[in-house]
Amino acid sequence: MDRQSKTDAPVIILGAGPAGTTLSMGLSAKKIHHILIDQSEFPRDKICGDALSGKVVYALNRVKPGVVDRIAEDNERFLPSWGISFVAPNKRRLDIPFTTDKLKHKQAPGFIATRTHFDSLMVEETKSDYCSQYFGVKVTNTAIMKDGVLVETSAGKHTGEIIVDCRGMQSSLARDYGIEMDRDHYCAGLRQYFENVDGMSDEGYIELHFINDVLPGYFWIFPMTGNRVNVGLGMLSSSVSKKKVNLKEEFNRIVKEHPVISKRFKHAKALETVKGWGLPLGSIKREISGHRVMFCGDAASLIDPFTGEGIGNAMISAKYAADVIEEAIAHHDYSHDVLKVYDNHVYNHLWPELKMSHQLQKMVRFPWLFNFVANKGHKSNEFKTLLTAMFENVDLRKKFRNPRFYLRLLLNK
Repeated sequence: MDRQSKTDAPVIILGAGPAGTTLSMGLSAKKIHHILIDQSEFPRDKICGDALSGKVVYALNRVKPGVVDRIAEDNERFLPSWGISFVAPNKRRLDIPFTTDKLKHKQAPGFIATRTHFDSLMVEETKSDYCSQYFGVKVTNTAIMKDGVLVETSAGKHTGEIIVDCRGMQSSLARDYGIEMDRDHYCAGLRQYFENVDGMSDEGYIELHFINDVLPGYFWIFPMTGNRVNVGLGMLSSSVSKKKVNLKEEFNRIVKEHPVISKRFKHAKALETVKGWGLPLGSIKREISGHRVMFCGDAASLIDPFTGEGIGNAMISAKYAADVIEEAIAHHDYSHDVLKVYDNHVYNHLWPELKMSHQLQKMVRFPWLFNFVANKGHKSNEFKTLLTAMFENVDLRKKFRNPRFYLRLLLNK
């Protein structure tokens, strides 16, 4: 297929999750024709923690202003979230707002919603004259050639100039390019929806409980609309294997027997069975582009190693992908030399935070250190303000990578 031959569209996007839909919106805004393919029909469920952080708001405001306003007005499906609660191994709870100035925000810094609702909204926002959608079809083969790309599906073939794979950890193409599961950089997760869980925050605070038996990992409780709660457990896969942990048994033990948490489930009702999935962590740098191919979101292994957040990072990677694709199309050059600029943009933006989060993940291996940080937060308003500012300023988070930061904390009574 030479470059002069007609293609169905310059860009073929595989996967219509947060990364794929964000990329689609970005390309439509640039008036670039593209094909969006997903094996599912929408709406559909996706196992996830369901938290939509400030990064999600940031990315949406840049690719399609107005979407966040519609989310904020949708009180039936999207719950505003104003902060996060860390519960240390010593059971000390530290509540951290997402912003140092709540009055300046007309909307919450974050939201919580099922992926059924969020992904459906995102798919709706991709509808445009520049986007051809093919849902409910399975990709059966991909071919990346010198002068074009080919995607074969259960419903037909599509040709283009570049493939952007946003299919998450299921991407066989990502594995072909060396983006593979590594137990030291991969997390196993469980999720179960409940209703009537006691003690939930009135301001939609998400909760991360760091419990000795599941370190380095955590148990989470995220409030949702309709008196529902997303409850889950995530743990580093290498630790699951090394400690021979049965995650489902551990999850049920926490819900039923933990001295503090179990009391909150006394009147709770499970709405589904426990479901599991994997989280490819961004704790090492990977090559996330090649000749006529790019990888976004979970397919590029960009999940935060400490918090487990993947949606925001996926959307940010997609935003940069759209920018680089625009340049590639303008110069009719889809070589790796051109597309690797995408890698640079993604890691220049995300790597300082991913690296810091990896250090925090390591810190959690030492409960005494995490307990110390939680205790300090209760005693020092200045330190608590710093933790809040971490959600607003990535540069401040770098302090946590410096051993002298902890020394100053120790000396500052």
